[in-house]
Amino acid sequence: MITSGCKFVYICRETKDVLVSSFLNKMRSKELEPLSLQKAFELFSQGISQFGPYWDHVLGYWKGSLENPEKILFLKFEDLKKDPLVVVKRLAEFLGQPFSLEEETKGVVQEIIRLCSFESLSNLEVNRTSVQKFSRDIIVDNRHFFRKCKIGDSKNYLTAEMIERLDEITAEKLFGSGLIFGS
Repeated sequence: MITSGCKFVYICRETKDVLVSSFLNKMRSKELEPLSLQKAFELFSQGISQFGPYWDHVLGYWKGSLENPEKILFLKFEDLKKDPLVVVKRLAEFLGQPFSLEEETKGVVQEIIRLCSFESLSNLEVNRTSVQKFSRDIIVDNRHFFRKCKIGDSKNYLTAEMIERLDEITAEKLFGSGLIFGS
């Protein structure tokens, strides 16, 4: 990966919101038995998810971004939501295409943010009505790739005990890495 000549942009999300979004994701195979939130929490806490152990995945890219910052840009969804202007400018610089003063003055950055916003993308015809065909048997409505795009929505689904446990696991898994998520 590092020797490929490609650059990678990795966007991670706070653990509790990842669990809830994964649990509510409508892309789960209809052939599988539905999961309760409690069961999804137990599996996720054990590192069992459709993409493998979440913390290992995030830490791999985090460490990669520290070792090869010119190849891997590590971003947090929460930072993107809170200050999209800073993150989009950082992304442009990482890609070797920084915005000129003229572009910034003319509002190009703000227009890119507007065009790439959750509201804009989720309302595009292609994302409301089209599908992705991953294989003969796996066809997913594009609308299922969009949920709420909210920070901290997990508090509306998880119990206080679940939140506390995930915070403990996250602190333990990320200990010493320098990577921190808000709680």
